[in-house]
Amino acid sequence: MISADKTFLTFITCCIVPPILMLIYLPNLSLQWIIIQSGVFSFGAGLLTFKLIPTIAELTTQANLTGMDLNKKGDPKFSGKKIPESLGICTSVVYLVCVIVFQLFQWFSFPETIQLSEYNAALTSICFMILLGFGDDVLNLRWRYKLILPMFASLPLLVAYAGGTSVVVPDISFPVNLRFYLGTVFDLGILYRIYLLLLAIFCTNSINILAGINGLEVGQSVVIATSIIIHNLIELTLSVNSTSAPQFGNPHLFSLILMVPFLFTTIALLFYNWYPSRVFVGDTYTYFAGMCFAVVAILCHFSKTLLLFFIPQILNFLYSIPQLFGLIPCPRHRVPKYNPETGKMHAIPTNLTILNLFLMIFGPMTERRLCIYLLAFQGFCSCIGFGIRYFIAPYFF
Repeated sequence: MISADKTFLTFITCCIVPPILMLIYLPNLSLQWIIIQSGVFSFGAGLLTFKLIPTIAELTTQANLTGMDLNKKGDPKFSGKKIPESLGICTSVVYLVCVIVFQLFQWFSFPETIQLSEYNAALTSICFMILLGFGDDVLNLRWRYKLILPMFASLPLLVAYAGGTSVVVPDISFPVNLRFYLGTVFDLGILYRIYLLLLAIFCTNSINILAGINGLEVGQSVVIATSIIIHNLIELTLSVNSTSAPQFGNPHLFSLILMVPFLFTTIALLFYNWYPSRVFVGDTYTYFAGMCFAVVAILCHFSKTLLLFFIPQILNFLYSIPQLFGLIPCPRHRVPKYNPETGKMHAIPTNLTILNLFLMIFGPMTERRLCIYLLAFQGFCSCIGFGIRYFIAPYFF
């Protein structure tokens, strides 16, 4: 019988409750109803994912898609135990089915909500990244392919992108307490689309390199997805009222329709991937998650806000640059060192990840506690991102 610990339940509660409370106060009942319908479909997708994972885990084990937990060498409970890998394939496929079925349901109920070009572009890019991730798990692709293939997977997004290509550069010569337009508009043209392309490549790889301990990849994705959903609900609340037209074409509604099923299916996967992990998610999940975030940010026009929710991933990337670019030796696995006598993880200073940096700052700790610290840091950075977006940025833009 599988059971979740109190920390896991507390973490999930903290992620689920704020969006629900914000949805209750969304003034437009028509939008509320569509989001609730999406939530019902998504909850069903989460249950289906939860039920399918043990079955798919058996199949991946039979196919020899298994791995050893590097952080538990020497632990008599886990050492030598093979753990099913690539279980992100289960989550991603159920997610796609949920989104497509809900798309059909919406087409019959509210045809004005469907934007086929954006839907098709989103699903095409996500499918491509699932294929790449699963191929990486099976074929163990080299790093250069991991950088090149996401570029091609992102091309449908650039074709479907119908937003502006201008940026506003704030004029800091004025007093910051003047709350009105103070910037200069620059049209970047093709350069802006190149920026969006690089954003997609960064999202698909940044979660993959901030990994290595049980629950971290999936846990950080839950926090980011929750942050995006809260941002979408805030924007919907600010842009509509109870008497206005429903505004079915609002990009933040489109983002919610894609993010809500992602959140529920990811929570189901996290249940099995939480410490001690019964399954590994593989590159299939990390690439799938990163592309989902890139899709909503690009097609729904909040790419700069998304970067505020990726602060830990950006810090980890910057800290890892000497190893990622070959300036110093880069081992295949840059995880901390596990001490079976104490049950704690110790930093390896030459492995430049924020996992090791946290251990250097806070001292040795168990793998479970390290994951909790990192997820708390992810949530704290999201709060900083909201502060910058809604309390600082308006003074400059």
